[in-house]
Amino acid sequence: QVQLVESGGGLVQAGGSLRLSCAASGRSFSTSTMAWFRQAPGKEREFVATISWSGDGRLYADSVKGRFTISRDNAKNTMSLDMNSLRPEDTAVYYCAAATARIPAYVAARSNMYAYWGQGTQVTVSS
Repeated sequence: QVQLVESGGGLVQAGGSLRLSCAASGRSFSTSTMAWFRQAPGKEREFVATISWSGDGRLYADSVKGRFTISRDNAKNTMSLDMNSLRPEDTAVYYCAAATARIPAYVAARSNMYAYWGQGTQVTVSS
């Protein structure tokens, strides 16, 4: 059974930092594109960041560019999201996602390109 499990969420003050982790099990995602999405209350799920299978290609939503860093460790089948300078508008449930294979960068921000999803971890940023 394939599972993606997020951890690292919590409550932080504006300007603070958090590190989210995603641990995959059941299959290797070392040749798959992976990503982070988030969903705030009353809003649709939105793209945050994506990383290529090798880790060389990274894309970010404009809203997090320069503040968030996505990374992966294929040997450990994990992915991380370092979030700095957090803002109240970053408050959301953050989801880890993995595709079944490599996907082109021009569609990597689309949630329907990812077959596997975690259960989400709550990030709350207080002002």
